[in-house]
Amino acid sequence: MSKQLCVYSDGIFCFGRMLMRTLALWICFACISVADDFADNVRRSPNIIMLIADDQQYSDFGFMGNSRVQTPNLDELARGSAIYTDAYVPSSVCRPSLVTLLTGLYPHQHGVHFNHPPPGFAGLTKSPEIGKAEFDQLRQRAISLIRDRPTLPRILAARGYRCFQTGKYWEGHWKNAGFTEGMTLAQPSGGRYGDKRLASGEVVAHGNGDHGLAIGRETMEPIAAFLDDVQQDPFFLWYAPFLPHTPHDSPERYRHAVAANPNVKPHEVPYFAAIMQFDETVGELMQMIERRGLNEETLFVFVSDNGWVPDPARFRPSTSEWDHTRTSKRSPFEPGLRTPILIRWAGRTKPGKHTGLVNTIDLLPTLLDAAGVVDRPTGLPGISLWPSAVGKASLSQQRAVFGEIYPGDASVIGAPERDIAYRWVRKGRYKLIVPASQGKQSAWNKYVQSPALFDLVRDPQERNNLFGDPVRASVIKQLSLALDDWWSPPVAKGGF
Repeated sequence: MSKQLCVYSDGIFCFGRMLMRTLALWICFACISVADDFADNVRRSPNIIMLIADDQQYSDFGFMGNSRVQTPNLDELARGSAIYTDAYVPSSVCRPSLVTLLTGLYPHQHGVHFNHPPPGFAGLTKSPEIGKAEFDQLRQRAISLIRDRPTLPRILAARGYRCFQTGKYWEGHWKNAGFTEGMTLAQPSGGRYGDKRLASGEVVAHGNGDHGLAIGRETMEPIAAFLDDVQQDPFFLWYAPFLPHTPHDSPERYRHAVAANPNVKPHEVPYFAAIMQFDETVGELMQMIERRGLNEETLFVFVSDNGWVPDPARFRPSTSEWDHTRTSKRSPFEPGLRTPILIRWAGRTKPGKHTGLVNTIDLLPTLLDAAGVVDRPTGLPGISLWPSAVGKASLSQQRAVFGEIYPGDASVIGAPERDIAYRWVRKGRYKLIVPASQGKQSAWNKYVQSPALFDLVRDPQERNNLFGDPVRASVIKQLSLALDDWWSPPVAKGGF
């Protein structure tokens, strides 16, 4: 690493006896300092690796206190990281959450509030009249939402970064989100994951990553080749392996290791094995960076796209595993919405835990700060976590975080307010969930059928609805006003 500007400043003051000599030395060292500072800034634009777990509950990590899971590599990363224990995704399903990471916007702002565009997944895949050409065309209509937006890879690429997409990614070809290279091509891969056979018999790319889904589950070689090729260029790596997402088909050695723990329940074994497999790939990636001497130049950020909890009452015979609980993925409850966030840049970030509420909308401004990017999109709703990550500021304990839940299928594109099912806000110990019935008797999936207020300190399982409690009337009013003030979907232009 190059010397700090303050080192030169200290040297200058050592020569203070003779005015002319001091002035000459000041001019000399100032020139060197400016040049060195410029070079320092260039070198200090870090490589950025975004590690994204796919369907993993916030508590299912060793560094979060779970001794039943095996996450030694993430635990090692956490030991050197700024750890945000109370972070949230705005929506508890993968595609909207991933687009938030790419754009720094809420789903109702970036418009990708769904996994599947109209006519929905069943309509797209089970309608005999829809062949591959029409299937691809219908998905492309949704992909247009991100093609012209400022995204993290697009912004970094304009600054000279090479940006490589791997793994889970719903936005068609990697170029659409601004990556300079990638694995996902929006075409069938022929691999074990990512393809779908239509009712017409034609095979299409499912839409969630196609060729990219081989990363982690089948190979790490594309990342090794990329790292060998980047040389001195700064890079951004999107590592979003299809893990620990279903199918929980990890090799037997993982299952055997997990099942050896008597505290692990049988229905947890497949899921915990996939967690172990994911963690092992993270360790392999960290070793790739270490072997290439890039550790001090590389910033790691870790997050989960949403939570997932196996349900012992919902066995799926077709895949010989358990489905998720109703309180996790897709829901407005904590097991679906919370995630830890880790930020580590060796020598720059300060290890420690932060308990203030944060949201994944904060990661884009945080990473732009870390990379020294001053020009950024206007109207970003998040805050930069960088001052807290480097130990220069504390998080506010008064901040509220917000989010929104939608069905997985969109009824229309361009009008998220027509599909909104639940809005939620948390501030301090209280969380308010407000359902939207969209003209129906109950909101989608019936998670709550009327507004619900929970005290997450006394009731972390969100079982005791306090909305009608007169003692909490002021809390309910405050959170309701905040939620309504936050909710600002763009005026619909008819949708399509």
